[in-house]
Amino acid sequence: MKALPRIIGLAGVAALVAAGTAGCAAGSHAGGPGIVTAGAYVQQPASTGQATVGYLDIRNNGAADQLVSVSTSVGGTVALRGPAGKDQSVVTMHTVPAIPLPADSTTQLIPNSYHLLITGAGAMHDGKDIQLTLKFAHAASVTVYALVTNPQNGGSSYFIN
Repeated sequence: MKALPRIIGLAGVAALVAAGTAGCAAGSHAGGPGIVTAGAYVQQPASTGQATVGYLDIRNNGAADQLVSVSTSVGGTVALRGPAGKDQSVVTMHTVPAIPLPADSTTQLIPNSYHLLITGAGAMHDGKDIQLTLKFAHAASVTVYALVTNPQNGGSSYFIN
């Protein structure tokens, strides 16, 4: 019978931790009206300053908007990249001025579609987070944590998640 209060106490602590974590996650990913992000990660470049890519999902619960720029906590330049044309057999990417975020929909930044190209950034280490600050045409800026991954060393990638 002594075990029952302990189990109830542990369940209570677990519930508090879960509630606190959920609150932190929502707060760090909420932006202007209706912008929510998920699954942000950046592939570790081969060496500091070399080009790498970033991916994430952006949920727009509000009116149509656009992602117009991104900056990182490790410096460098972030270019918004997208497919050059829909009628090509091979997906060719080019820099775009903005990534459209239709109303009430999710836009996935993935390898063969819109994504981020990061160049000239400082050191990024596998398993550590960097910050990405997303700027929109209408909504408030959103800062998200992106996990740095190295698929060659068993880290996650968009295809493994």
